[in-house]
Amino acid sequence: MITLAHFVGLSFVLFTIGVVGVLVRRNLLTVLMSIELMLNAVNINLVAFSRQLGDLTGQVFSIFVIAVAAGEAAIGLAIIISLYRLKSSVNLDDAAEMKG
Repeated sequence: MITLAHFVGLSFVLFTIGVVGVLVRRNLLTVLMSIELMLNAVNINLVAFSRQLGDLTGQVFSIFVIAVAAGEAAIGLAIIISLYRLKSSVNLDDAAEMKG
């Protein structure tokens, strides 16, 4: 039987991997994927606690988080593509040089 602790543990591991990816990696695509991984970890927690409490609010909220994450991914990819066209690189340091 999978308990709430299993879901929380999995979510913690996924969120930690995402945080490490954001802090350590310099590639914007990897950073974007790490942010998505953190959002998915939050969704696992929302659904797990919602199921534990017998309430559908967490599951509905999780659907909204998925929709926001899809928008964030689309906008993030558009920014990364425009940076690549301008600098021919997707390095985070090249993005920092664009500050005006």
